[in-house]
Amino acid sequence: MILSKYRALSAVTRLDSRLIRRSLISTQSDGQGIPPPLTGIRILDLTRVLAGPSCTMLLADMGADVIKVEEVTRGDDTRSWLPPSAPVSPNSPKESSHLPPESAYFLAVNRNKRSITVNFKEPAGLEVVQRLIRSSDVLVENFIVGKLSRMGLGWEDCKVLNPRLVYASITGYGQTGPFREAAGYDVIIEAEAGLMHITGEPDRPPSKVGVAVTDLMTGLYAHGAILAGLRSVQHTGKGVWIDCNLFETQLAGLANIASNYLIAGKEASRHGTAHPSIVPYQVFPCKDGFLMIGAGNDKQFRLLAERILEKPELADDARFANNATRVANREALVDIITQVLQRHERDYWIDRFTGLGVPFGPINNIQQSFAHPQVGARQTVMEVDHPRAGKVRMVAPPVTYNGKRMPVRRPPPWLSQHTKEVMLELGYSQNEIAELRARQII
Repeated sequence: MILSKYRALSAVTRLDSRLIRRSLISTQSDGQGIPPPLTGIRILDLTRVLAGPSCTMLLADMGADVIKVEEVTRGDDTRSWLPPSAPVSPNSPKESSHLPPESAYFLAVNRNKRSITVNFKEPAGLEVVQRLIRSSDVLVENFIVGKLSRMGLGWEDCKVLNPRLVYASITGYGQTGPFREAAGYDVIIEAEAGLMHITGEPDRPPSKVGVAVTDLMTGLYAHGAILAGLRSVQHTGKGVWIDCNLFETQLAGLANIASNYLIAGKEASRHGTAHPSIVPYQVFPCKDGFLMIGAGNDKQFRLLAERILEKPELADDARFANNATRVANREALVDIITQVLQRHERDYWIDRFTGLGVPFGPINNIQQSFAHPQVGARQTVMEVDHPRAGKVRMVAPPVTYNGKRMPVRRPPPWLSQHTKEVMLELGYSQNEIAELRARQII
């Protein structure tokens, strides 16, 4: 159905979808890709929820050995954020039978990692983490400022254990300032750092973004900073303390909105899906759905008026002659376009828009988004074998190198899946491991 809606984009989209996939698989397999660049790098992951785990997953995707340290009985908070969850396979390991199903949230940001459980509030557990620090290249944590220091795992403590360590702290507000000890929550930072103020309809209350975008942006910043830190260690031989936080990330994410205020003192406001400086540039209702239309210049507006809406008089109307006059007469123009579009279904308008050079896109729900022809052509959805959940579908790493994605070497781990494996690597004996388990240290 989606393929037919976009049939005029190119002759390729008229082909049978199986032929598209076969062609793309052949094309991508011809590429050599690159070796995972972080192979041999060990990352100690003391983070949970989203900002930190998304950061460490990106590094794991590049080949790093990410060891995720979790609380002994519950693990990462998101393990309990269900439903939805993946079904438990009847062939799942017996030692995991006491665990709840794998939550969809946890599965989203924890591939390519190993999971161990350690109670490092106890001296024996602290020793486990200290051994990991000595053998790691990077430590990533998202505890409230000062908490790890009080446990003997702050930057000053860890750089003594490992002078070449890259120590990345992800917090709500940073290591200094009056809010340094406040917890960081995506939705709170969206509110405090301006994003909610500019999100939503002008005559409605502020709204949060539909996904935790501040967390995700912070994870991206942190992952880039860690790569820079590793490069610095190569040059200097000295470790690095990285201070990355949600608040400053979100302020940076305001981009031109921040610049408008800092340069010209211009306060922002909410415009819904509309653009404050371009008209028409917003979502419009059709008879049975919605379209986003972005006629950003006079040529595109004339095409919209003459070829799509079949109202050539709009392009010659003095009120709509150029963008400045269209902005000045926004309400009148939006009303005219809305009346025309509501005469027909969304698919009718998709056919009329396609191929003319006027930017547009249907407002797709999530099912429609994953049915988009580009998803199949680019193999954007992948399937991995999970020991507890069987076949699990997930969004593939969104970057290719010479036509190939980084491999998914491991599915997201079940809680404590790799504890024994990692403990043996650290030099613990079988008897020591059994004793620590009995004491609920691991």
